Amino acid sequence: MNAVHFPVDRMLPVQELLSTPKSIVITTHHRPDGDAMGSSLGLYGFLKAKGHQVHVIVPSDYPDFLYWLPGHQDVTIFSPEKDSILEAILNAEVLFCLDFNWLNRTETMEPVLRKSTGVKILIDHHLDPEHCYDHVFSHTDACATAELVYEFIAALGEAESITPDIAECLYCGIMTDTNSFRYSSMKAATHRIVAGLMEAGAVNYRVHERVYDNFTENRLRLLGYILKDKMKVLPELNTAYISMSSAELDMFNFKPGDTEGIVNYALSIQGIRFAVFFIERDGLVKISFRSKDEFSAKDFASSYFEGGGHRNASGGRSLESLDKTVERFLSILPHYKSKLTS
Repeated sequence: MNAVHFPVDRMLPVQELLSTPKSIVITTHHRPDGDAMGSSLGLYGFLKAKGHQVHVIVPSDYPDFLYWLPGHQDVTIFSPEKDSILEAILNAEVLFCLDFNWLNRTETMEPVLRKSTGVKILIDHHLDPEHCYDHVFSHTDACATAELVYEFIAALGEAESITPDIAECLYCGIMTDTNSFRYSSMKAATHRIVAGLMEAGAVNYRVHERVYDNFTENRLRLLGYILKDKMKVLPELNTAYISMSSAELDMFNFKPGDTEGIVNYALSIQGIRFAVFFIERDGLVKISFRSKDEFSAKDFASSYFEGGGHRNASGGRSLESLDKTVERFLSILPHYKSKLTS
């Protein structure tokens, strides 16, 4: 299959770089999701099999429904107090930066990543990447970074080296970042990649079960509480939103990943074109924006909430209290009535 995002002339320096064993660090964004971990561990499995010394170092923990991913046991959570982690990053000859565009998306890892002199290779599908990488493979038309990792391996002429473990990691990344292949970003070429992953050994139903049929009782009860008591619908603006405080999350013994995908329930309501989820965590309010059609969640997030991402799926944050953040959102929203209701 042609690796359309990795032309030969741009791949040659990378191919030469990886032609001999290297010390490599793979990292991704803070609070890694299925695509972040699937692409990271898929690439990890490939590079390790080629004789490289590889470390996957992530900025924070990730949802336990991703712990089944092959290679999970080798993942290191970053800590600035651990000299061995700092040395691995600073001494790395190559750093793969996956599924984020700006180094500040790694939060506490940012300073040491900037200090590292290793060759930085970006593989990502978010808009407007920072100008700090030595090799940039940034393609916003890709549905997931895992799709790009597959193409990267294929462009190296190594598609036959994709094992069942690597295939399941990459399949998980594509599946989760497309909400089970539902988004418009799923093109015919992506379906062919998915087919290639299944032919390489990815068991599609097993990956789906491990991600989506593996809820804790607390997570399911949290979902019920949110949908019954916390979701607000504004039909006059074709908008729905949810807000959750830290105290409310504690009622359900919240763990990372428990609110993954919940904003999509709000967007699934008939007539809703814009859905927003406000969640109070780690001393600030983190916000998920989702939209349909031509309404840009990214523009809204970047204009008012220090955010960014994709046109129809973005994130943001606020240093104000939860109540004041929601109040500000509600004061801004009417200015977009024509775009939301046309």
